[in-house]
Amino acid sequence: MKDYEKTMLIKESAMNFKKTDGRALRRFIIFMASIAILVLCCILSLRMGSVKYTTRQVWSALFPAADINVRNVVINIRLPRMLTAAMVGSNLAVAGALLQSVLRNPLADPGIIGVSAGAGLAAVTILLVFPGLSFLVPAGAFIGATAASFLVYILAWKRGVEPIRIVLSGVAVNAVLGGGISLLSHLYSDRIQGVLLWLNGSIAGKSWPQVKMLFPYTIIGLILSVFCIQPANALQLGDNVAKNLGIRVNRTRVLLCMTAAFLSGVSVAAVGLIGFVGLMVPHISRMLVGSDYRFMLPSSGIMGAALLVMADSVARSAFSPLELPVGIFMAVLGGPFFIFLLRKGGAYKA
Repeated sequence: MKDYEKTMLIKESAMNFKKTDGRALRRFIIFMASIAILVLCCILSLRMGSVKYTTRQVWSALFPAADINVRNVVINIRLPRMLTAAMVGSNLAVAGALLQSVLRNPLADPGIIGVSAGAGLAAVTILLVFPGLSFLVPAGAFIGATAASFLVYILAWKRGVEPIRIVLSGVAVNAVLGGGISLLSHLYSDRIQGVLLWLNGSIAGKSWPQVKMLFPYTIIGLILSVFCIQPANALQLGDNVAKNLGIRVNRTRVLLCMTAAFLSGVSVAAVGLIGFVGLMVPHISRMLVGSDYRFMLPSSGIMGAALLVMADSVARSAFSPLELPVGIFMAVLGGPFFIFLLRKGGAYKA
């Protein structure tokens, strides 16, 4: 090799190294900044409410020697509520990120393929038709979400599963299941008041039993999502490339959708229908850290937790003493974002 070619090769290698090193530094800074924002949102969530506390009062309430009233509010009301919001936000954001990889569609969200509607219909059926069995709502919501996922896949299957057929099947299933929820709401209108908060997606009144119920499912779901990182990266490259890499595309899509359904189902069971977290957060995360799921997925989990904790804090404080369900606040926030994506009309970019 001539000296000139060797010099050019060395320069090119040095430039690639600097580029890779700079991207890694940027990702590290964004990752640490996301954690710092999450911590800040959690502190604000513990401070904000009908009675406002200082950071010092919140910190003191974590210890037994604190004022009993402040400690009761922080430990028994705001802390479990904040933890519930963080887990649900993280679950929905990770579920949305996985679905966007499977469907290769920037508008993918747990609501698109009917997962949330399936969980909602099952839960509403129990709450309105069999109110004495309300303790079965978490299990029913998860079964409903899983059944909706299978239904979408059965309808989309035609010698394999194509992303566009999944989306169309999901939209149809979502509409039918949503109609079922509306029908039950009318048939049992005398009982609807008891489930209105759940239908609108609310974290109000969530306490330690909900945290204890949600925590193990969240850990299991997030661990499963870690195993989805490599297949998700492969699916972004297209079916043919994924097959050449040894990925069994259809089976992988099913597994990733099942993981997303699990995360969405347990979240809907805990707090009801909350939309747009799985749509907004993965997009923001992708813009900041890129499309590599090794970085995008954990970043989405952290940002999703921060977003829902902050949204819940604002929803309960903005019109105090009236408290809005966080699902309504997220709909107001996410609607314009959805329209922006729709108008942008860009294809999915790996």
